[in-house]
Order: sequence, then structure tokens, then C-alpha cells
Amino acid sequence: MERKVIKVGIVQQSCSADFKGNIEKLKNNIKDVAQKGAQLVVLQELHNSLYFCQVEDTNMFDLAESIPGPSTDFYGRLAKEYGIVLVTSLFERRAPGLYHNTAVVFEKDGTIAGKYRKMHIPDDPAYYEKFYFTPGDIGFEPIETSIGKLGVQVCWDQWYPEGARLMALKGAEILIYPTAIGWESSDTDDEKARQCDAWTTVQRGHAVANGLPVISVNRVGHEDDPSGQTNGIQFWGNSFIAGPQGEILAKASNSKEENIVIELDMQRSENVRRWWPFLRDRRIEKFDDLTKRFID
Repeated sequence: MERKVIKVGIVQQSCSADFKGNIEKLKNNIKDVAQKGAQLVVLQELHNSLYFCQVEDTNMFDLAESIPGPSTDFYGRLAKEYGIVLVTSLFERRAPGLYHNTAVVFEKDGTIAGKYRKMHIPDDPAYYEKFYFTPGDIGFEPIETSIGKLGVQVCWDQWYPEGARLMALKGAEILIYPTAIGWESSDTDDEKARQCDAWTTVQRGHAVANGLPVISVNRVGHEDDPSGQTNGIQFWGNSFIAGPQGEILAKASNSKEENIVIELDMQRSENVRRWWPFLRDRRIEKFDDLTKRFID
């Protein structure tokens, strides 16, 4: 069988209150990985701005844009200029008072290949996303591109095996997670290590359970809490690419901005699924109760 290899580029960067500065930096980083041969480029969650969900502030809705809109025009031009498939993450204004956390994928010709609206919405201290985002209504649908079917989800989705499984069952060839997650400074070092390890481990588990590579791209750096109620978030980076057995193929640091480009052997998924045929052995006739909130 012919070996299929694609070059993947990931961009892990910090963000500031300078919206234009963030976008200019993204532009330069996309150029960097594209010039290194990346055919698929993945950005982090809500990369145009600071992670505004640390506070509940109606003024933050001014950051949202329609899709299509100015940001999709901008990133579409970059995708076309460099001939890349580009995965972005935007604050979508669908209608007045109706907003989503939306990943948009661009084809090499600059057109929108598809989008995914974040399904699982957290509501925790410093992550007040339910205030801003309506849960997605598109479902778990892979996005067809010239380099394959991409199973794109967003951040909090990465903790749920069901979404990864549904993407795999619909033919996704890669699982992709733009992310914004980090530590609160009052956490102990041991707790910080446990949190980051859990985050990496659960996603590697999705790779193993589905026989698919996983790309997870997190932001990095400290962002203050505008309300002063917490000490802000230290985004922990650790962006990584894992193979279909959960093997780490590339990993960024927890403190630095980094661009990484690696080759991804897409044939390995076929081989791994032959060795470990998990999809074959699923007892689907016994899974009805998975649709229940809890089995009392």
C-alpha cells in the first residue's frame, strides 16, 4: 500500500491585548511553518485575542465576528498564499445575542472547507464560557479537505471520548483540538503536574482507542484576570502531536512560544487498526445506555 505522508505545522504562541499584534504574529508564524513545508497548519483556541472568558463582561462580545467575516477573509488569504490547509479558532457572532466558539478550516485555495462549533462548554472559575458561548449544533462532523478528513473539536471537548469516537466512526483521519488551558498560580506544583499529565493522557487515549493521530495546540504565557479575583492563568503550552498508538511524535515546552513542523505518516492508522481492531470488536448492541446522563 502506498505510503501517505503529510507535513503538519503547529503554532504555540502567547497572546496580548493588542488584537492587531496577535494577528500579525500569527501571520508570521503561519508563514514560518508553511515555508518549512507544512501542508496542514493548526492554531490554538481563540488565538486572535486574550482569553476573555476569565470574566463575565458583555463588552467582550464586541470581539465576536460573523463567519464569513473579516477574520475568515484574512486567514483564507493566508491559506491560499501558502497553499495550506489551515485550522483556526474564532469567536463567532451568529446573530444578536447568539455566539459560538467556532473552529474554521480553510482549504488550500482559501475557501472555507468547513467549521465546527464547540459542543462541550465549561463554566469554572476563570473559564466562564457558558456566559459567552451557545453549545454547538453542527454535531461531530469531520471536515473534508484535500489532505483528508479532519475531526476538529475545541478544548473542553478533548476530555470526552464520545466526541472523538463519533468523529472516528464518521471517517476522520486526524483528531485536532485547538486549546486554551492552564494553571492557576495557587495550585501546588504536584497538582499542576497532575492536571497537565491528565490533559495529555486523555488525548493520547483518544488516539489509541480510535487508531488515529491527535494534534492538540495550546496557548502559552500568563494572562491576568481583569477582575482581580484570581491570579490569572498561566497557559501551560505542551502542544503535541501523537500517533495512532498514543506515541508522542512532537511536543512543545510549557513556557515558550514554538513553531513545530513534523512529518505524519498517515499509513500508520491503517496498520495499527489491523493490529488492534477496536472498531471491529465494539459491542454496539449494548451501548444504548451511553445516551443517558447517569444510570441510577
